[in-house]
Amino acid sequence: MPVSASQVPFARISADGESTPIDRAIAEETPIAIECNGIGYAVLMATPADLPDLAYGFALAERLIDRADDVIDVNEHATDAGIVLRVTLAERVAMRIVDRVRHRVSESACGLCGIENLEQALRPLPRVEPADIDDAAIFAALAQLDQHQPLHRQTGAVHAAAACTADGEPWLVREDVGRHNAFDKLIGAMLRAGADWDGGFALLTSRCSYELVEKAVLAGCPLLATISAPTTLAIARAAQAGLALRVLARRDALLAPR
Repeated sequence: MPVSASQVPFARISADGESTPIDRAIAEETPIAIECNGIGYAVLMATPADLPDLAYGFALAERLIDRADDVIDVNEHATDAGIVLRVTLAERVAMRIVDRVRHRVSESACGLCGIENLEQALRPLPRVEPADIDDAAIFAALAQLDQHQPLHRQTGAVHAAAACTADGEPWLVREDVGRHNAFDKLIGAMLRAGADWDGGFALLTSRCSYELVEKAVLAGCPLLATISAPTTLAIARAAQAGLALRVLARRDALLAPR
């Protein structure tokens, strides 16, 4: 089985020039190739843990699926170059793969080129159901999050995505070297468990990018809190979907876009 961290030898060099040999836990980062119904879809650089969760969350974020039972099976295949995630999707959503692969291929050469690609990049978002979440719950979640980040405590090099209750209790957390992957893993884990937000919110140890906003909206999350700043597009996309944002969240203050 893949591991999430490895012990790597280093020389610790102090300011006075003294060198001491040490071992340090370093986060694993592995190429993860995602195949959908036999079609190569994407390659992600990710922490090789909770990969079925990643597959489900990624498929939802890509709008390849709408619900958990759209995924028939996820199979992990280790290779010398990385890990292949072979995802089998239900027949009712199978044609979405071909459509999205065509757009992804056309985007690959020069980013987003042309009206069709721009429309694909900023597709309409559904509206999320608002939730009455007290900001005190976000501060409570921030105070507890460290306790739910074992890989980060080992390595200091991974992001966390946490599902939190309405009163600020983190009840499900996923970690990954990539902030997008961590959120996909969290969303996928919830999807597989048949869990919903139940008036709670998501807390991420990252900046608030528009991609993370879209993942939150597609997962039906009513409020997204991040410890770093947002982009203008993230704020705009959240407003379009009715997603509440709390950003630059620290234990003593946070920002709420008006």
